[in-house]
Amino acid sequence: MRKFALHEKGGIIQEMDGERYTVRIRIPAGIISPEQMSGICRIADKFKVGIHLTTRQTAELIHVRHEDLEAVVEALEQNGTPLGAEKSEIVNVTACPGTDRCKYAQMDSISLALALDKKHFGRDMPVKARIAISACPNSCMSERLNEIGITGVVRPYRIPGTCTGCGTCTHYCRENAIVIRNGVIHLDENKCVHCGMCIACCPFHIIKSDPPAYHITVGGKRGRHPKVGKHFVTVKSPETVDLCIEKIAYWIYRKAWGDLLLPDQLDDIGFDKFREDVISSLPEEEIVTGY
Repeated sequence: MRKFALHEKGGIIQEMDGERYTVRIRIPAGIISPEQMSGICRIADKFKVGIHLTTRQTAELIHVRHEDLEAVVEALEQNGTPLGAEKSEIVNVTACPGTDRCKYAQMDSISLALALDKKHFGRDMPVKARIAISACPNSCMSERLNEIGITGVVRPYRIPGTCTGCGTCTHYCRENAIVIRNGVIHLDENKCVHCGMCIACCPFHIIKSDPPAYHITVGGKRGRHPKVGKHFVTVKSPETVDLCIEKIAYWIYRKAWGDLLLPDQLDDIGFDKFREDVISSLPEEEIVTGY
């Protein structure tokens, strides 16, 4: 029964020669301890296999022999770096450094990723579902090119009568969304991507902001024909993000089918109606508009 499970679920990937396997490892948000990393190296050395670092912040043991699969998976489990996911499942949740390390970040992306991974990783789905989190619109994780994306955003505003018109913010705004007219800054809402750079750079701390929010998108994809995900909702708290992801995952599980990638069937499975239903069920005070 164990062998059947290994081949039918998780990150056991048959290689080109049909005789050896790639074993994908679960490393939520790419966070791993030195001891765990050393353990992976010891396992690779013991079974005489290679290591590949993936685009989804995890690692794979490559060229694993069929007869070693059970032992490799067991060793990884004991190392605290268990078998990952690859097929029609929710796979390794990825995240940028967030407020732990990045000066541009608007939210704690790592904690959110670990919480979502703990709750949803490996969940059976009719299609592969990837969750990616970027703590600001710089989108280092290309989260809007994933089935489920979460972006940290912040809305800037100026206190009238206090701005000196120094123009510092105009130099830092990468979207050219801010101009100075007659000594007064003007923000073009249509150009602003809500990254917060103008807030951080103001030398007099005059540009303020609403609390950071979580911008959720659904239906993005990379690959041969990349597609940007559709805006789902923008909310105020990680708790509401968790609620939305739960609803989205359940919807995908009930409505999607395996012949097409999720982004290619959104209209057929009623994305717009589903989005309206979810938004209407959320606490009104949790929903942020204007993004």
